[in-house]
Amino acid sequence: MNEQPTPDTKDWTIVLREVCGECGIDVRALSPGQVAVLLRESVPLFTKALAAPDALVRKDPKVWSTHEYCAHVGEMLQVMNARLALMLEVDAPTFPDWDQDEAAVRGDYAAIPSAEVARRLDESASLFAAALQSLGDEQAPRMGTRSNGALFTTATLAQYAWHDAAHHLHHDLGVGRPL
Repeated sequence: MNEQPTPDTKDWTIVLREVCGECGIDVRALSPGQVAVLLRESVPLFTKALAAPDALVRKDPKVWSTHEYCAHVGEMLQVMNARLALMLEVDAPTFPDWDQDEAAVRGDYAAIPSAEVARRLDESASLFAAALQSLGDEQAPRMGTRSNGALFTTATLAQYAWHDAAHHLHHDLGVGRPL
């Protein structure tokens, strides 16, 4: 797998304003508590996809394999959990940059054993879900900003993260719509 997938340059914050045009998932009405439940329910779907015999095979050299998508979702949820914690600790923080394509190369996702990918994904989904479920009403309006200027509340951060996970399940892994 010497060739790197084509970098994703789309502004995915569009899913916070409208239904995703690629996967049809609408996250706009989901509460952080609902996202927490969906995240926990999605872990077995990712684990099942990860266990497929061809999970490490890129069907197109310019697109991640199922294994790499699962590793990405695990790391993305870690990043979102750290961003949520930062929003709760600091008034209106700017999030540290995170380039998902650079993270995939740096983390050599394809070389991580499948059992470790599954463990990380389960752990990151559980931790983020627990953090989302513990949010009080007074924490709902807390905000944070991505370095590109995209503004998030605790609720939209949860929605954004869920879309990323659900989109990969449905659109990229073909596991079906978890919503």
